[in-house]
Amino acid sequence: MRAFDAVGLRLSFTAGAEALNVSQSAVSRHIISLEELIGRKLFDRSGARLALTPEGEALLPVVSASFDRIEARMNSICRADSSSRPIRIHVPPSLLQHVVLPMIRDFHAEHADIKIDVSSSHVTGLPSNIIDMAIVFDRPNVDDRVTDLLWMVRVAPACSPQTAARHKGQSLETFLADNNLLHVTLDGEPRGLFWSLYGRQTGITIDADRGIAFDTLSLAATYAMSADGVVLADIDMFADELADGRLVMPYDAIIEDGFGYYLKLRPEDLSDPAISLFRSWLINRFVERTTHRPRAIANSAAQWLDDGDAPADNA
Repeated sequence: MRAFDAVGLRLSFTAGAEALNVSQSAVSRHIISLEELIGRKLFDRSGARLALTPEGEALLPVVSASFDRIEARMNSICRADSSSRPIRIHVPPSLLQHVVLPMIRDFHAEHADIKIDVSSSHVTGLPSNIIDMAIVFDRPNVDDRVTDLLWMVRVAPACSPQTAARHKGQSLETFLADNNLLHVTLDGEPRGLFWSLYGRQTGITIDADRGIAFDTLSLAATYAMSADGVVLADIDMFADELADGRLVMPYDAIIEDGFGYYLKLRPEDLSDPAISLFRSWLINRFVERTTHRPRAIANSAAQWLDDGDAPADNA
């Protein structure tokens, strides 16, 4: 397992052997024995560069996390200080920027003795790096993690006030056809995934692939606010921008697209008082946020529909 961990993290038998201070042949023999034991290949050795097989990709994070937890626990026992290791949490970039950073700031102000290491990357589901807990953007699924739903994503077309004003009086379908569609891309998914889902649920014909694509929702929304185009905005994430008018929702046409934000951690980690406290604190803060949404979100659509411009079938 240690040989697999060393080689898998570096994707090199030579580098893995050097990290363990053993010969390359010894590392190779250990990995072959492991592959024979489980009856699956863990590495694809056919290309110019060593690569993990799907089975290897599934096993590596578990093995690495296990060694890391063993080492951390032994160190804490030696130091008689279980609070010395930081809590490692991964958060998607847009959610981190708009929602979670202030929460972490407030938690740290109340619990300055608990250290937190924050990482972020554009990934759907669990990240590959070693973490204690993660907020993931994904469809509902079942795995071996403790999973808490933080919120189901609700989206609506949003744009700058100037863009909304230029197209006031149009139907939603015409409005979308006349503006650039701003996309958020997901690995392994079609470019126009979210606009396709939106068109399907609202019954609107949308050329879902046209427009400009970004790798985070934050970038797409910033572009919409500062330039042109229409973004499918998470109205809970961008509650402040909708409330103060930097981003407007010209049509009362909100849907749930099937994705949500979930807090995930290993069941055994609930025995760690710091992790358990941080989990409960985060859940409560998300409940507060979704319970006390600014009224201006609802009014964002109303202010653009006061003349009865949009047809009822677009609501």
